[in-house]
Parts: sequence; C-alpha cells; structure tokens
Amino acid sequence: MLLPARRLVLIGLASLALSGCLGEDTALTSPISSQVGLARDPKLLVATTRLPVGDPPKKPWFSSERSPDLVFAEARLKPPSDSLIGNSGWSIAKVENVDHGNAAQAFAQAAFGHNLLLYIHGYRESFETAATSTIDLSEGIKFAGATGLFTWPSAASTFSYVADRESAMWSRDALEDLLTAIAKTPSGGRIHIVAHSMGTLLTLETLRMLRASGGESAMDRIGAVVLAAPDIDIDLFARGLERLGPDAKKITVISSTNDRALAVSSRLAGGIVRAGAADRERLEALGVRVADASEFGGGIINHDIFLTNKEVQQVIKRAIDRAG
Repeated sequence: MLLPARRLVLIGLASLALSGCLGEDTALTSPISSQVGLARDPKLLVATTRLPVGDPPKKPWFSSERSPDLVFAEARLKPPSDSLIGNSGWSIAKVENVDHGNAAQAFAQAAFGHNLLLYIHGYRESFETAATSTIDLSEGIKFAGATGLFTWPSAASTFSYVADRESAMWSRDALEDLLTAIAKTPSGGRIHIVAHSMGTLLTLETLRMLRASGGESAMDRIGAVVLAAPDIDIDLFARGLERLGPDAKKITVISSTNDRALAVSSRLAGGIVRAGAADRERLEALGVRVADASEFGGGIINHDIFLTNKEVQQVIKRAIDRAG
C-alpha cells in the first residue's frame, strides 16, 4: 500500500511544478483552488448609465443610449462547457434584479462582505463586449471576491470617439455615487479598480471627485487602481495625480510605447502624448507604479494585452495583493 501512496505524492509534486512553470491552470491544478470568484458564484454585478433593453432586459441587455439614472442589475453567467463540438466561453444567461431608483445602494449591498473587482471599460465597447472583458479579467487573475462592471454608454463604433468621450465624462457623477455608496457600507471589503483606455479618464476624474467629497475615509476603501493603456493627455494625467495627493500611490499604470490605438489618439489630440504611451521614467516621476508592457505586444494594435497576456495579468494580481 505504500507504493501507490508515494506515487500519489510524486504526482502531486509534479502538478505543483507544472503549474508553477507554466504560470497558468492545468488539468493537474487542485480543483479546490479554482473554485473561487466567478467559478464559485457565476454572477456579475452591473452598474450602468446605459438604458436597459426591455423590462426585464433581453439580449443585448443594455443599449448605447444614456439612462437618466444609474441602473443596477445582476448578470447571471453560464460557465464555459466542454463538448465534443468544442469549447464555449462564458456567456450571459439572464439579467435580473434590475434597480433604477436605488442602484448605488443595491450594488453596495450585493457586494456586501466581499472585496470587489470593478472593471471600467474603454472606447468602442458594447455592454456584452465589456461584460466579456470583465469576466476574462476576473478569471485571468482568479479574483476571489465579487466581480463588478461599471459600463457607460459607449456607442460601440469606430467613428464615435468624441461621442464616447463625452458619454464617459457624463457618467462621472454616477460612478462617484457608486463608489461613495460602497465606501460607506461597513462591510470591510476593498474596492479594486481596473480601468482601460478611455475608461481610465473617467476613473481618474471620478477619484478626484471622490477625494474632494468623501475625503480620506472614502479613499481608504479604495485598494488597487490599475490604469491599463490610459488614454489621457499626459499633462491632464499629471494634474489629476496632483489632486489625488498621497492616494496617487495606489495607482499602477500598464503602459506600452507601441500602442497604436494611443498613437492615433495622440494625433487626434494635436500630438500630445497619451499617458499609456509615455516613457516609463516620465510616468514614475509622477509617483505611480509602472508596468511597461511594450515587449509583450505581439498584435497589430497592442491596446488590450492586459486581457490576453498572462504575465501582464499578473501585474494586476500583484497590485491587488499589495493593496490587501
């Protein structure tokens, strides 16, 4: 009976070695360690300034039109399944528990007692693409708490850059209300924010407002703030960090000097470099942590590698772990 036991020990050690070398889950990974976050509770908390499609919402669930009020909802998710036909990814099964009148508080109650990963998307995103990115991010870093999405009414069109920027800025008050409600809920959970592209401008401006209105007590609940490929004028970015004061240390910037989407944005802005494409030294001088992902860019655009590259995702995970 001893020989089989020893073999089991060797198999267990081999599985640990493989998972450490590969840096990702394998078939030998412990099933207990994988049952966290969305794998345990396949639910996405949604706060949005988009109008719902139907009552109750039907696919595509939320439109690109602006809602006069912040809306809360829970998106019930269907986990991936393996079949003889092929692998299917995560999908939204239904959207329920919609709340128009008390959305910020409803979201805070739904996240009660948990650390929260809140994703804020960028330009040219529909509700469904933003939700997919949120799920990919949460699963990619194996986030153990509640996963949430703040989605603003992007037109999801290549030619809607200016309109999207205005819709993002129009959503600042709603995002501030949401963060304030969560911060005031005495659950002890931390709010970890990951924002992408144009969503980083919305995030930075809202955090300035939150610090001005809620002070240190509100900002204490904010954990890690990761700005991936921030599409922000570098001078505006520097001014925003000044306003945040010591809370700027919470911020990690994922930058890339070969991000072609930011190069186009820079041309549209009269040649002013975007924060996400600035040199590492210039960003670090502003007092933020910097992860230069230039070497990981293997695609044509190189704008969303934080969703596809596991090494870059580990930057996010470490930022969250540091924040506690």
